[in-house]
Amino acid sequence: MTLRWGYGTNGLTDLRLDDALALLADLGYDGVGLTLDHMHLDPLLPDLAARTRQVARGLDRYGMTATVETGARYVLDPRRKHGPSLLDPDPDARAARGRLLVRSVQVAADLGAHAVHCFSGVTPAGTDRDTAWKRLTDELAPLLEAATSAGVPLAVEPEPGHLLATLDDFHHLRGLLGSPDALGLTLDIGHCQCLEPASPADCVRAAAPWLRHVQIEDMRRGVHEHLPFGDGEIDFPPVLDALDGAGYQGLVVVELPRHSHAGPEQATRSLPFLHAAARGGSS
Repeated sequence: MTLRWGYGTNGLTDLRLDDALALLADLGYDGVGLTLDHMHLDPLLPDLAARTRQVARGLDRYGMTATVETGARYVLDPRRKHGPSLLDPDPDARAARGRLLVRSVQVAADLGAHAVHCFSGVTPAGTDRDTAWKRLTDELAPLLEAATSAGVPLAVEPEPGHLLATLDDFHHLRGLLGSPDALGLTLDIGHCQCLEPASPADCVRAAAPWLRHVQIEDMRRGVHEHLPFGDGEIDFPPVLDALDGAGYQGLVVVELPRHSHAGPEQATRSLPFLHAAARGGSS
């Protein structure tokens, strides 16, 4: 298989970013899913460009690549998880999220990252779906322009409980936006197990033309809880075989944000599991 493996820094929040990169390189990972947050390349502090260049040098030193992820829980609002979102009733709040995402696109371009990940957010109470979709498309328009100019695809993630929760929702968004080239998909394999009607492997095959980023962990049907490999229900060899067969070129990033307290241990355990699953699923 030609798949490339990464680990998400949202699962290594107790480590300095330099230490996290060194750990992952020593373990044999090919890259990192870099969540822009206060502990890892804070996108709101001064001198972001200079700090980004320093991270780029670190990635180059270790021969690693990156995806920029934007799922930090409290980076904009210390009281509301993932707030404000692109669906916020307050236009100024939506604009703040939009500015952060545009800044993330620039960071990704400066890092040579292969995609910028984002998600829609939860539909606010009292907001009908048509209004929510209009807010989302309006806010994504300048972000897609920035992504096009930077040459970095936007990879929107279907997230359980959000407005855009499923692959069908992603295609609905594509239709509303006129299928722009810069709009791609983040596929979280666990989310497929959680709520998609098709198997995770079939989800990969169905999503292949739009696939720009992949997150991976174990999960159980109907329960949105990111689990270490082997603790859930996913049959991984067919999933990895489908990714390889689709010719996916980006990183496959382990996503265990709730296990950050044991991040080094989980990173150490995860890569051998994935290597074994890849061997078991090879054609």
